[in-house]
Amino acid sequence: MDKKAWLRIQKYCAWQERCHQEVRAKLKSLGVYGLDCEEMISRLIEENFLNEERFSRAYAGGKFRVRKWGRERIRRELKQRQISAYCIRVGLEEINEDQYQQTMDDLIKTKMQSWPDLSDFDRNGKVAAFLIRKGYETDLVWNRVKAYPSEK
Repeated sequence: MDKKAWLRIQKYCAWQERCHQEVRAKLKSLGVYGLDCEEMISRLIEENFLNEERFSRAYAGGKFRVRKWGRERIRRELKQRQISAYCIRVGLEEINEDQYQQTMDDLIKTKMQSWPDLSDFDRNGKVAAFLIRKGYETDLVWNRVKAYPSEK
């Protein structure tokens, strides 16, 4: 095992939570392939530098709090990173339901105020489309948008 690559990949994993896919790509960029790559990944897991459950929790919590993404977007992004269904479920548990509803309400309020000249129908459509793009569940979005008080 290449000692220099091992130290670099340890630092890489210690800097922030990583998924296996990111670590494999980094090892490839360091010129580590095949059995050496798999051996390093196994050792990173053993030494707790690499933990997909921990990554999933950090990713879901961070994307929700910082970028205000909905569960669907977070789920899609974790799937794209080849995270297991179990780890995705565990990660999504990091999102508090009350905070989730409050964040959605705050986004609705902000966006509703962005288009004061539009009819209620058009404004609701734009707000709903925005929230759905952010990854909030369609039925939940429409229920919240329709419940938002009209200013007329």
